Amino acid sequence: MTQRLEAQFAFLNEADRLKSVLRATTLVDGSRPENSGEHSWHLALYAMVLADQAGPDVDITRVIKMLILHDLVEIDVGDVPIHSANGQAHGSTDVQLAESRAADRIFGLLPPDLATPFRALWDEFEAAQTSDAIFAKSLDRVQPVMANLQSGGGTWITYQVTEEQLHSRVGSKIARGAPRLWEWIAAKCAAYFRRPA
Repeated sequence: MTQRLEAQFAFLNEADRLKSVLRATTLVDGSRPENSGEHSWHLALYAMVLADQAGPDVDITRVIKMLILHDLVEIDVGDVPIHSANGQAHGSTDVQLAESRAADRIFGLLPPDLATPFRALWDEFEAAQTSDAIFAKSLDRVQPVMANLQSGGGTWITYQVTEEQLHSRVGSKIARGAPRLWEWIAAKCAAYFRRPA
């Protein structure tokens, strides 16, 4: 039991480091960057509140688990903003390899009976092929959009994001898992991008 608890707390203590990883996205009031721990918590809440936007075959409990785990790799890799000058690296082979190594290390801290299912959930989220992962990935794209809308543009201003870039980099992924949600959000984004300068 002692060895198991040592492993469990090694993982939990390591996970605490996610609170120190700053993201490009700010809090909705624009006062400061959010950290990746806050982002993961907020996404879990998004899943609970927006469960009615999921397809009938989506298991929200599994979605919440994915969202809690999905960014732990940022402890090693950091946040790669999708709209930054380095945004093309967001889904690059180099970033994917670095994140996979981080997942090996971080989930490897756990006892095998926890490490294996946690890693499987992380892999499922990354692959975005199942209904649960597709919906989880949609929410991961929704939350920064809403933060930018609430903060008066946020990283869209910082990175000079166009409406077309938003649709291609973010909107298509939201629409894949939550089409009605994207329809509602896209109208809000259109109003932002088409307002008088």
